[in-house]
Amino acid sequence: LMGHTGRVNSVGFSSGGKRIVSGSDDLTVRIWDGERGVQIGDPLEGHIGGVNSVGFSSDGKRIVSGSDDKTLRIWDAEKGVQIGGPLEGYTGGVNSVGFSPDGKRIVSGSNDKGITVWDAH
Repeated sequence: LMGHTGRVNSVGFSSGGKRIVSGSDDLTVRIWDGERGVQIGDPLEGHIGGVNSVGFSSDGKRIVSGSDDKTLRIWDAEKGVQIGGPLEGYTGGVNSVGFSPDGKRIVSGSNDKGITVWDAH
């Protein structure tokens, strides 16, 4: 799967395995068709630092991304748009993100040694 213009830092499958999400130092999140091997839609743009971690919600409708810009962003995986504003509060880059199984919370870890649980709604 080719399309990123920088190092790819994180990848993950949707729960059904039909889609793949990737995050890169090119500041983008991309969604791929895991069966056909092609990019779906335009890159998801908004981060101003490399994207270190990405993940789908269990229902596959949302994506969370964490970046060196010290923020998390939630994306509509079907429309390819950001949902709400960035989640802020870290003093260092965000290295790891993930949705809870029920999709109601997001957990993240950062260079500032902090772990935060966020409301995903």
